[in-house]
Amino acid sequence: MASKVLIVEDEDSIRKFVKINLERSDFHVSEAETGEKGVEIARKEDIDIVVLDVMLPGIDGFQVCKILREEYPNLGIIMLTAKSQDIDKIMGLEYGTDDYMTKPFNPTELVLRVKSLERRMESRNEDAQESILEMRPFKIDKYSRKFYKDNIEMDVTPTEYSIIKLFMENPGKAFKRDEILNLIWGYDFVGDSKIVDVNIRRLRSKVENDPSKPEYIETVWGLGYRWKTQD
Repeated sequence: MASKVLIVEDEDSIRKFVKINLERSDFHVSEAETGEKGVEIARKEDIDIVVLDVMLPGIDGFQVCKILREEYPNLGIIMLTAKSQDIDKIMGLEYGTDDYMTKPFNPTELVLRVKSLERRMESRNEDAQESILEMRPFKIDKYSRKFYKDNIEMDVTPTEYSIIKLFMENPGKAFKRDEILNLIWGYDFVGDSKIVDVNIRRLRSKVENDPSKPEYIETVWGLGYRWKTQD
């Protein structure tokens, strides 16, 4: 079944153009011109992915992202930022977006980003008998796509889930940043590799007892990251 995408964008021409391109790729699309309307639609409809502009009348995209991420941790969020505003990209990732695109953008690339995020959110015919991946104190239920620490469910974004699953399936393996970028965001991703570092920082804040002294997600200097095997 095709995913349902919500476009939250106050510029009518951009919103309509994005909607047409997504519908051509068989997505079901809803639209909102304000942050408040976007939150309202997300609460009423079974939305899978939100394409969210930063600059909105009323509450801005950051606040919308914060609200939706708290209420719907499994929701996919792609943020649209101004071309020159790098701080918007970083803030969006800190608030919990899975991806970002800068304006002006190619609508075909946006569709590819939505499809890439959709793939990360899908459960891929995993054998129910092998659906539990456990590495104390952590556990992943691949069937329900849930992540636990000390048997307490942790709120992680779809992208964070994909990263932690990659690490736990490959304990001790050092992953280059570009390797993580390709495996999680896809080979067609053309954004900044900083998106990896921001997601790692968010993950550490959730899984580590002291994020400043990580016990699990270890930095491999000059290379990337690895999941540290426990003695």
